[in-house]
Amino acid sequence: MYHPTSRVLAVLELLQARPSITGPELAERLEMDVRTIRRYIMHLQDVGIPVESNIGRHGGYRLRPGFKLPPLLFTEEEATAIMLGLLGTSWLEIGQSAVAVEGALAKVSRVLPLRARDRLQAISSHLFFFSPQQDGRPDVSLLITLSEAVGQRQRVLLDYRSPRDQNTRRKVEPYGIVGWDGRWYLVGYCCLRQDMRTFRLDRIQRAEPLDEPFEREEEFDCRAYVEKQYATDRSARYRIRVEFRTSLYTLQQRIPSTYGTLTPTANGVMFECQYDHLEGQARYLMSLNLPFVIHEPPELRETFRQLAAQMLQVADAAPPSEVGPE
Repeated sequence: MYHPTSRVLAVLELLQARPSITGPELAERLEMDVRTIRRYIMHLQDVGIPVESNIGRHGGYRLRPGFKLPPLLFTEEEATAIMLGLLGTSWLEIGQSAVAVEGALAKVSRVLPLRARDRLQAISSHLFFFSPQQDGRPDVSLLITLSEAVGQRQRVLLDYRSPRDQNTRRKVEPYGIVGWDGRWYLVGYCCLRQDMRTFRLDRIQRAEPLDEPFEREEEFDCRAYVEKQYATDRSARYRIRVEFRTSLYTLQQRIPSTYGTLTPTANGVMFECQYDHLEGQARYLMSLNLPFVIHEPPELRETFRQLAAQMLQVADAAPPSEVGPE
């Protein structure tokens, strides 16, 4: 339940966020009656906050134009939500600057009361996020560029690298961005294929907004589209079961929950997932640097043998300077 002071500050936050807002709108947002809203408005005016009110059909409340307040203090619940979000940026697989994240964490921590600061320090010291796909992160500037194009309903020109490493140029009408299964996807209408498509953000080499507006299909659900595509693809994937000789806690720090299931066993932890590219999965499993035993599929064993042969070939290859004359 809100404390009265917190509610007054919440009214002030809404006034800063909107050019104008009515009493009934404030009452609905804050789950209180209109009379209480009027009383809180009077509290703000009494402490010198220039809240103006207009009476009539289109009336409401607003802060005097040009008036700006310094940032307000966060409640402990709000600060916790912000810090968890900042700490989880690596989990989101976005190439956000570590300097920006650390700076924001420091600023949030600095404005907190001592008790709340100590509690959040305990959270940040013992909460770990691990993202193995460091090379696959989309740059945050790309995410911003595409998001603006989605919001303004402008076409974008993409330089895109296909799964077969072929570079193509696509004109796309962007509908939305969806995070799914450890990846970020742009969902949109591809003018080249004349159909809806998904584009992995880590494969987009360049995105150029075009001065070409488009009409979006309002009922289209980007999330449902990606879910449907994913469900369709799963039927053709390999079912992978690998048993790691380590603790559940250790694996939880290494493998995101979206990558598969982790089940404790008598000998360690069983990792189960579905994947369509065995070589990529084999390289990922090796990158974890933990002992494991393959249960299925048998094709995964053969994939490891092929990779081992390639590694031996590389290890045995002599540099050009060491090759003797024929």
